[in-house]
Amino acid sequence: MHDVIEKLLILQDCDRRILRAQTELAGIAPQRAATQTKLASAAANLDDSKLRGKKIESERKKLELEVDAKQLLIEKYAGQQLLTRKNEEYRALAHEIDGCKEVIAKLEDGQLEFMEQADTLAREIAVATRMSAEIKKEADAAVSALAEMEVNLSKQLDEVLARRGDLASAVEEGVLHRYERLFKQRGGNVLVGIDHAVCGGCHMKLPAQVLIACRTAAELNACPHCGRILYYTRDMELIAAE
Repeated sequence: MHDVIEKLLILQDCDRRILRAQTELAGIAPQRAATQTKLASAAANLDDSKLRGKKIESERKKLELEVDAKQLLIEKYAGQQLLTRKNEEYRALAHEIDGCKEVIAKLEDGQLEFMEQADTLAREIAVATRMSAEIKKEADAAVSALAEMEVNLSKQLDEVLARRGDLASAVEEGVLHRYERLFKQRGGNVLVGIDHAVCGGCHMKLPAQVLIACRTAAELNACPHCGRILYYTRDMELIAAE
């Protein structure tokens, strides 16, 4: 194998590790945001349930006050009945009392309905509270794990970047420029082996003269189809598969 190929393979492995670490680091922020969004959603659902509970209680108390008001009217009308001596006025007051009682019955039905809603919602709030607590616990653990991962990846990246400088300096400038250009174009897959007379990158069949040149390893050879740098080792098969 050509000496330059060996250096470039080591450099490529280093650059792949850099690319992988950078990709993983870039993915941490979205993961953290997704975790916070899930936590905020659970908290918002719990707050919404509690707010509905307050509204139901408020409506129930409003009906309770209306019942109290009607009870006061009944007492007032009953007192007036005791004072009146006219049958017509007495009957009119009795009619008003009956009307108040009918309204009270409807109001009390409404109160019962609100109480049933409150009981149902109380169970929902209990479930939402438990879920919110569980999600918060999971979110705290996830955020902590992501923070630790971020620190470790950053440390690894710094170490690999430092090593990369030494590896790159050992490669001739023109070759390095060619390699780096291909690395950007081919997504980190620059140096590829030969498999049954085809390029290990684009999988296109290679001309015979290219195969011979790769075997002699007198110079750097590129795939005529994709431009990737080719290399050959004794365990690779140069003969095309049937």
